[in-house]
Amino acid sequence: MKEQNNQLLVLTHLSQLLDLVTGFGGFIVPLVIWLTKRDTIMGMDENGKSIINFQLSMFLYAIISIPFILFCGAGFIGLIAVGIMCLVFPIVNAVKVSSGENPKYPLSIKFIL
Repeated sequence: MKEQNNQLLVLTHLSQLLDLVTGFGGFIVPLVIWLTKRDTIMGMDENGKSIINFQLSMFLYAIISIPFILFCGAGFIGLIAVGIMCLVFPIVNAVKVSSGENPKYPLSIKFIL
């Protein structure tokens, strides 16, 4: 039987910000929480998948921006946009989850279904 734990769901979304604070952990910590708690916490499987898909998508967009820096300089705009999205959307979705809404990460590619 699955239990309701909105605090852990909020913490999972906010753990993505570890990259901004420590330089690492923003992918690993949510991945570990999702893999260990997806069968015991209600909503963790859907939230975990959306977080991992978002993190992988942002990594891909950052990698794609690098050649554009070398060729025309416009890649800086792409990297700035990725940075802003990595800061804003985990916070917005943590607030949504705490109030019982479903999180939505725009521009997220569905790597994990």
